[in-house]
Order: sequence, then C-alpha cells, then structure tokens
Amino acid sequence: MSLRAAIIGTGADTDDPDRTGYAMAYRHAPGYQRLDGVELVACADIVRENAESFADSFDIRSEHVYEDYEEMLDGAEPDVVSVCVPPAIHADIVVDCAESGVPAAVHCEKPMATTWGDCRRMVEVCNREDVQLSINHQRRFGAPFTRAKSLLDDGTIGALERIEFGEVNLFDAGTHQFDLAGYFADWSPVEWVLAGADFSEENEWFGTRNESQGLAQWYTESGVHGIASTGEGPGMGSDFTGCYMRLIGEDGTIELGVEDGPALRYRTDGGWNPVDTGETTHRPQPGKIRVGLGKVAERAPFGDKHTFVPTSFVERAIEDVVVALREDREPATSGGQSLYAAELPFAAWESIRRRGRVALPLEIDDNPLEALVEAAEGADGSAGETADGATVDGGTDHPTATEPNE
Repeated sequence: MSLRAAIIGTGADTDDPDRTGYAMAYRHAPGYQRLDGVELVACADIVRENAESFADSFDIRSEHVYEDYEEMLDGAEPDVVSVCVPPAIHADIVVDCAESGVPAAVHCEKPMATTWGDCRRMVEVCNREDVQLSINHQRRFGAPFTRAKSLLDDGTIGALERIEFGEVNLFDAGTHQFDLAGYFADWSPVEWVLAGADFSEENEWFGTRNESQGLAQWYTESGVHGIASTGEGPGMGSDFTGCYMRLIGEDGTIELGVEDGPALRYRTDGGWNPVDTGETTHRPQPGKIRVGLGKVAERAPFGDKHTFVPTSFVERAIEDVVVALREDREPATSGGQSLYAAELPFAAWESIRRRGRVALPLEIDDNPLEALVEAAEGADGSAGETADGATVDGGTDHPTATEPNE
C-alpha cells in the first residue's frame, strides 16, 4: 500500500529551538521518508519562506509547496498528514483535514488542543469521518519506557501503587508523563484529580499559557495514586522528584531518567539495579562509532544513515501510524487513547478553579487556567468572577481566592 504524506506547519529549522517553536516538522519528515512505500509529497506553512526551505531540505517539488493547507489538501491529495502547528490551532486544522475527505490519517503534535472541548471534538469528528487520528506521544516508543513497562508486567516490583513525576509544567511538557502514567497503569480510568498552582508569572509555551509552579494528585479506579510536581526553580519539577518518573509498587520501585544517573533502574530488597537500554528518556544514544558511520552515510551518494543511527522516538511513532493505517487498526497513540493524557491537565486546573477535588470524566469545554487568568486580569481591575461563581482578585497579577466556594 503506497502512501502520500504531507506536513502542515513546517516552522523554521533552528539549532537552538525555544518555547516559540521546535520546528517539529523537521522531526516528522524523516519518519515518513525512511519508510518503504511512503512518499513525502507536500508541505504548507503560512510563511512561504519557511515552507520553501523545508521543501528544499526534503526534496519536495515546488508545485507542492503551499501557504494554505486547504489548497495543499486539494492539490497534493495526501493519504497521511502531520499537523505541526501551535496547539491553539490543532483542533480546527485536524477537523478541517478530517472533513475534507482527503487524508485517511492525521498525526497531530501534542498537546492535543488548548481546551477540553476541542480535544473531544477532534476525536468525535475523526471517528465520524472514519479518519485515523493519532497524537505524537512519542516517548511511549522509547526503550526506557517500554522496558519499564515490561518490568511492571513481569511483576518485578509487584502491583503498581503510586506514580510520581516532576516536569516544568502540567500541560505542554507534562502531557508526555500523563500519557505514560496511563500506559503504566494499563489505562485504568482516573476517578479524581486535586491540584494547586501558581501562575503569577506569565509562562507561555508555543502561544499557550501554563502554570509556573504546580502540584497535582490523581487516583485511578485500579487504586494507583499519582502525584506531579511542576516548575523550573529549586525544589520544583524534576528537582523535587530527582528523576523524570518514579513507579512505586508493593515490592519495589522503578525510576526513569534519574538526575545524573541511568535512564532506567529498579530496586526490590537490595540496592539499585541499572538497566542499560541504550537510550535516554528523550532519544537513542548511539555509540561514537555508529554516529561516525551515520555521518559518513549522510554525505555519501549511497547508503542510509539509519543503518547506523537508531530511529528517533518520533520516527517510531510515525512508523506505527503508517503500519496501523495499512493494517486497519488503531495506532498506539490514537486520538481516543490520547484523551487520557489530555484530560488530566484540564482537570488539575479545574480543581484550582473549584478549589476542591474534581471527579472525572470532566464535564467542561473550556480551559480553566485561561478562564482564571482572564478573570483575574479584568479590564477595570476589579475582582473577576470564575465560571462557578468564585471570585478572584483582578487587581493582582494572579488569581487569588477572595471568598470560599459554596
């Protein structure tokens, strides 16, 4: 089954990505080009120069370089589309792709969307239009995480009781850990979420607001407790947990991404047992010889660098998307499965808005954090009112409760 792939949102390639853009299209493109029977045929970006530069990098013909993604869908007729635009416009573009009747599959960057209603809308429309939707939770394909899951499934640390993680924020970065939390807990539904956060300082990632410091708890139907610490200062985020993620079982502990330590280790009765996965929690770690051979292969008129350099987590995620489409099955990171991770940051922020524990499934459509900030920054400087009737001090830089919820 031969497939045509296209990219929406190329961005500008840079050696120093920041919180305005990571140019993820440059990570998606090799994922398609390395696969047999898949051709990267088109790209679109509202900045023409960005699209043209991307096309030059990946040998896309000039007639299939677009500023308008809808024109690209009509002109190039791709079977698979990667959506690599900022999160605030994920939903509209994914829905437009699904309703166009052109692509059979859409692979969208994370986080899924900037409101809980839009996350659900993406899945509902793609299901209705019979379009395969997946979200790029690529960490799930990393060896440290798959090996950790094997240790859990083998009963190495007994039944999973607790999940802990530290990250810079709950939404943009934390969505990876929430997705992994679902994976490790066998997707046991979350019963409730309780959280607190500070957003006195503006913390914008790719055009979307995030908390500057937070603490969230959750509990699953299977009895797994979770706790997340976020922030970038001393004692916050991963500095609080000392690792990327910790899995605590009745008989032992697994740690991933240990600060100044291994990517994966576990302990039961004795000391720590490091597990050599050959990869960090972010990417493969090929040896120096393999890296050197890969660079030679890149410059040679023959050969393939992937013979020497392991595939990236993004490339593995895209391979699963393509294989799932060919096999008519759900991809591992399907839109429906990805709602698990998408719901938890919104539930945490909703807990802050309600000033109490929130039961799931979440019955809101908006973004509670944005609503709180807007209420606190009332144009006249007076106290704003949140959706549930609580008030916040609009004269300050951040939401401060002025009266308790009824």
